[in-house]
Amino acid sequence: MGVHGITGSLSLPLVFLFLVSSSLPSLTISASSSVRCHPDDKTALLKIKQSFTSKFPSDVTPWDPNTDCCDWGYVQCDDQTNRVNVLNIFNTGMDRIPEAIGDLPYLEILQLQRVTKISGSIPYSITKLQNLKIIRMWRINLSGSIPEFLTQLKNLESLDLSYNRLSGPIPASLANLQKLRYLYLDWNKLTGRIPDSFGRFNTTGGFSLDLSNNLLSGEVPASLAEFNYVSIDLSYNKLVGDVSVLLRENGAAQNVYLSNNLFDFDLSKVRFPKNLSFLKLSHNRIRGSIPEQITELPSLQVFDVSYNRLCGRIPVGGNVQNIAVGYFIHNKCLCGPPLPNQCK
Repeated sequence: MGVHGITGSLSLPLVFLFLVSSSLPSLTISASSSVRCHPDDKTALLKIKQSFTSKFPSDVTPWDPNTDCCDWGYVQCDDQTNRVNVLNIFNTGMDRIPEAIGDLPYLEILQLQRVTKISGSIPYSITKLQNLKIIRMWRINLSGSIPEFLTQLKNLESLDLSYNRLSGPIPASLANLQKLRYLYLDWNKLTGRIPDSFGRFNTTGGFSLDLSNNLLSGEVPASLAEFNYVSIDLSYNKLVGDVSVLLRENGAAQNVYLSNNLFDFDLSKVRFPKNLSFLKLSHNRIRGSIPEQITELPSLQVFDVSYNRLCGRIPVGGNVQNIAVGYFIHNKCLCGPPLPNQCK
């Protein structure tokens, strides 16, 4: 699925205090606005600054200790409390994720994106941030395993650790994050099975899961039959068996990406989710025929079953006529439009 834009879309307004008094004509906006920055937050940010290994981009306001930290680049403050609640560091260099990040107790959004030269893993001090709702540590060279202690962040709604060098198994305890709605662990080196506990995620209102481009193996757990996701991406792994449990007619699924695995099941027995828009099943070992039901899916845009072992006539009608021929090629004996070979 590539880059996830969900966690990067939130911005909070800034409020400036203008203190003007006829009895204090020398008072300036710059001096008064410093009241907004809580001294504890400034201290923590200046400790974080020590981890930077390169200058800020020219369009980012530098962290000058003589200025209001609420005006600094990468930083946002809540307009009611004036406490730092957003830290969004990008396109710069840091040698590590500093422990001092845990000293920003009002932080709700923590984003580190395209931060180079980081070594090591996520510090335990992050568990002090009990107001955190969004963590996005994307393409920052994180290594080691996914920390179990992340499950202490009970208000977490979105966790994105994609495009790193994380290894080892996926912690089953992540399913204990009952407010989590977005989990992106793609483009790492994760191994082992998809935890059976993932069937326990609170999916009221939908869920988006991306575990693609890892080294995961084994079968998809049967517990995911009750996993009411909106979007799921398990592509480019080493998963095997019957994954049709993820394709339920009464499910909320809209986007399903399962390509480039070793899945083996009979497609003709599947009843697809009614709101399905994108389905990618290419490069597997799927057999049977394509169900006529795909002609009844009003939102269908992509239906990729190429490079499998399917046979029979491609159904005609609905949105099927708009699906490119490349999505049906390299099967055992599929026939009929849009393929050039006619059915006998």
